[in-house]
Amino acid sequence: MKRSFLSAGRDYSTLHAVWQARIFTSHLRYNQFILVLQGTHLMNTDDWFRLADQCARFLAGHGRVALTPHEMLTQLAASTPPDLQPDMYGSGELITNFEKRVADLLGKEAGVFMPSGTMAQQIALRIWSERKHSPHVAFHPTCHLEIHEQKAYQLLHGLHGVLVGSPYQLMTLDDLQQVRDPLAALLLELPQREIGGQLPSWDELVAITTWAREHDIALQMDGARLWECQPYYQRPYAEIAALFDSVYVSFYKILGGIAGAMLLGPQDFINEARLWQRRHGGNLVQMYPFVLSAQHGLDTRLARIPQYCAKAREIAGILSTFPQVTVMPNPPQTNMMHVFIRADRDRLEEAAAQIARDQKIWLFRYYAPSQIPGHCKVEFTVGDATLEFSTEEIQSLFDRLINAAI
Repeated sequence: MKRSFLSAGRDYSTLHAVWQARIFTSHLRYNQFILVLQGTHLMNTDDWFRLADQCARFLAGHGRVALTPHEMLTQLAASTPPDLQPDMYGSGELITNFEKRVADLLGKEAGVFMPSGTMAQQIALRIWSERKHSPHVAFHPTCHLEIHEQKAYQLLHGLHGVLVGSPYQLMTLDDLQQVRDPLAALLLELPQREIGGQLPSWDELVAITTWAREHDIALQMDGARLWECQPYYQRPYAEIAALFDSVYVSFYKILGGIAGAMLLGPQDFINEARLWQRRHGGNLVQMYPFVLSAQHGLDTRLARIPQYCAKAREIAGILSTFPQVTVMPNPPQTNMMHVFIRADRDRLEEAAAQIARDQKIWLFRYYAPSQIPGHCKVEFTVGDATLEFSTEEIQSLFDRLINAAI
């Protein structure tokens, strides 16, 4: 009888000590990151976001961080048949039809709707690790599981994360070939948010996934922003997803849903994922508000994504004319980019706040420290709100921001 990797006779006392050290380092880094972003605004954080609430226009994303509950529920009620019945513990026409719709779109046998991508990806890696009889799962150093989930993959599932490549660059095939641990799964994020939404070329992606298959390594896609990749690859979503054994997608980011995610893959894999979903407490009695808002996002925003991506390239061209600005990647490969501004953070925030007071235009939520000395970084995601700004207006806003800050 095959033994689980959790009882395979390894030296787990040594491994545990190493993991504990990594937990401490990761938690410290995470907490410092949150303090930097949220606790050191020039003005009080509540005042900062109160100022945003007073603005009429927003440069990034879809505008305000979220619709009010009344606005969201009114929107959903207007597009929902009056006789539609709610889901019940993951069953019912509403949720099963939506799961089939997304599975068909991505060319997968089945899908399961879950409350969060955090839950979906941990479950996926747990399943592949059990099937491959190895605790080792590989991902980029800036993977969401590594920097935003408090080591849950390790503490809840006994998995060992193998960090591959540089935190400042895309993972390469050469990076993977240096790994010596017997890998159960490889997780790839498309696009890579923490480095500006970068994507490997199609040939590079095929080479990496082919190598993984040749080495019997399961492939999991972190597709939190998969929707935004299609214009770059110029291939159907199903062709992109076909490179992976399982895929997670999000519905609350560019699609603007309330919350929710879906894990997709072979039918037997999804059957097992449903069991783990219940173990995680994620099989909620009803999730119809999440499902309806996810459907609405697919219906209304999926077709706009090429516009968002084109606008991002246009904006990068504008920003590249400022000697104080560096855009990464340039040109953007999706609808997002990281913008590095050579200026003092407090002066940038004060300049942005003055624009908000005078023009009722909100630029960005955070001006974060960056790895480039003397520069601040903003994550610029293009959405519905951004499309309302002309080239000339964006040029003028950055001209005012930068000149006031330097």
